[in-house]
Amino acid sequence: MASITKTPKGYRAFVARKGIRKSKVLHTKKEARDWAARAEYEILNGDKIAAKMKLSVLFDKYAREVSPKKRGVRWETLKLENFCRDSLSNISLDALTPNDFASWRDQRLREVAPATVAREMQLMSSVLNVARKEWGYIGVNPLSDVAKPKKPPPRDRLPTEDEIERLRHCAGEDLSKTTARAFHAFLFALATAMRAGEIAGLEWNRIDLERRVAKLIHTKNGRPREVPLSSEAVRLLKMLPESDPVFGLSSRQLDVLFRKSRDKAQIEDLHFHDSRHAAITALAKKLDVLALARMVGHSDLRMLQIYYNESAEDLAKRLD
Repeated sequence: MASITKTPKGYRAFVARKGIRKSKVLHTKKEARDWAARAEYEILNGDKIAAKMKLSVLFDKYAREVSPKKRGVRWETLKLENFCRDSLSNISLDALTPNDFASWRDQRLREVAPATVAREMQLMSSVLNVARKEWGYIGVNPLSDVAKPKKPPPRDRLPTEDEIERLRHCAGEDLSKTTARAFHAFLFALATAMRAGEIAGLEWNRIDLERRVAKLIHTKNGRPREVPLSSEAVRLLKMLPESDPVFGLSSRQLDVLFRKSRDKAQIEDLHFHDSRHAAITALAKKLDVLALARMVGHSDLRMLQIYYNESAEDLAKRLD
């Protein structure tokens, strides 16, 4: 049933029907009543509405109402816009079948990498789950019965000392230049196992050089963490010219400039993110697994196996 209550910001309308709950604050009591009536109708007649609604409507609604609440809003909204251009989005919700999504998956696999298709399928599944659980538009998620592409094996690429020196030569050491700072950020990543986005967003007010700690607010898993800084990491920070953010580069600039130096150095198949693999492999020799997981921000210890790349030869030496 619908209920209207007065709040400091207006009137809150609350609807609970068929196990679905919705609420919204509006300026006037009449607006709240009208919204509640529409919400009740949508819940009670969700199947009828869905029969006429195309999948593109769900993508658009999700992009407007759900994606803005996420850190990955830009990526999601761009993907959802692209989904709306696909013929799949013209199918009405009541006509959608797992076969429709399987056909879409197979076509996408001919265009992009399996990992990309898996991420896109995860986003589509999130849209359909919200449509089922919160909007009441569908009774089942047809994508739940469609197999995702198998993940490729994790990368096993570590930069060599020779490649690092070649990068240094091509990037230069004048840290007033953005190209040199991009390589300097790569060295900092090798010392800290921080991601490119975390480095690009690093600000001086979150760095304590005396305690040798950097506090990260925006991380991949959404949870802030403190990163201990080695003496090498502190040395690299002190070399930088005054700027805030610390490295004076956006994530996009960092990626483009690193690739530019890599290509100039004629180095094959090296990504900025490979620094994280190298750093975790090196740090594993100094920290126990729990300390390492805390430092690099892994709540699942199994993730360390993806990044830990110490060779069997090096492990053999540690046995003696």
